[in-house]
Amino acid sequence: MMGKRIMLFTFLFLGLGVSAQHFTKSERSLIQSGDTKTMLRVIQITDEKELKILQSVSTDIDPDDKLLPLLAERMFLAMRDPANPGIGIAAPQVGINRNVIWVQRFDKEGEPFELYLNPKIIWRSSMLQKGMEGCLSIPDISGNVYRNYSIKLTYQDKTGKKHEEVIEGFTAVIFQHETDHLNGILFTDRMKEQEKLEVSPVDDEMNDLFLEKKP
Repeated sequence: MMGKRIMLFTFLFLGLGVSAQHFTKSERSLIQSGDTKTMLRVIQITDEKELKILQSVSTDIDPDDKLLPLLAERMFLAMRDPANPGIGIAAPQVGINRNVIWVQRFDKEGEPFELYLNPKIIWRSSMLQKGMEGCLSIPDISGNVYRNYSIKLTYQDKTGKKHEEVIEGFTAVIFQHETDHLNGILFTDRMKEQEKLEVSPVDDEMNDLFLEKKP
């Protein structure tokens, strides 16, 4: 019995150790493709192969991977493309199914752009907010989406240090949009699933905040 427990513990320990992996050969090739000082191309739902990437679930990345800074920089350039700038981007949007996102922190002084590794939403408020969304990977489409007003997020920074943070308001919306990308979910999917969602206003003076009506 003791031997089985030791084997189980060893298996779980090894499993945790390999959960975050370095980039694969094909990922390294894409990250280093072309002029590495320029942005990576943002893939689109209009291409069947690219849509498959956007609908796939991403995996964690080892923060120590030597190519991570290059991916982060080229993702940032893609997000801030003057021709079509955004306020957030996820690695799947440049063809890399890894848990890496950029988010503009409108809740911080100076509204900085920040990099997040392996982010996970571990709690969501019952209060919802409704707002218009679009996506760099979905051309010419926008629509209203209900998002949780507050979330609790766990993540690693670029040094690998782990953090836990409660985020509210519009910045929480951006995090939910980008972490959805990591799970293969697009904002248009959210719109479709919310077609029959019933909500009630929180307050007459707060016309963008709601509570979901429970059956």
